[in-house]
Amino acid sequence: MDRSQRIALRLLATLVAASSLCRPAEGATINATVSANNIKPLVISKIQDLDLGSITLGTGVWSNATVSISQAGALSCANANITCTGASTVAQYNVQGSKQAVVQITAPNVTLVNQNDSTQTLTLVTDAPASLVLTNSGFPGSNFSVGGSVTLNSTTASGTYVGTFNVSVDYQ
Repeated sequence: MDRSQRIALRLLATLVAASSLCRPAEGATINATVSANNIKPLVISKIQDLDLGSITLGTGVWSNATVSISQAGALSCANANITCTGASTVAQYNVQGSKQAVVQITAPNVTLVNQNDSTQTLTLVTDAPASLVLTNSGFPGSNFSVGGSVTLNSTTASGTYVGTFNVSVDYQ
């Protein structure tokens, strides 16, 4: 091979090497998963109010007599200084949202005000579930109950005591 052939061969090798560097890069592909979690807005409605019935206070000096109603509706009035009569009911609510979602329930204590004397109050300590799992989406929703207790003493003023629940629900 003469000198001009060697130069031509080197030139050809250089061009081949340069052309492999100038080729467009081969593409790469990867897949990604896309997801979206749609949830229905929560809707809460009241079914019935809480009622402890009528409580008759005994005579004498005494304190710390508790009247309570459980979430299941069981009334407890086990103190010799008080007598409970009349119908009692738990507060009941319905919540609608997305099926299988966990819903947190908040029901703070309630101040009950004597309707004859607004300076006289009782505190209803609520008994509510902390959460529930919705069994369906939308209607008919899931029901839950709220009970509670009040503590009375011999100086508790007579009258009807009324308060308002602030029950709220939120997705957990």
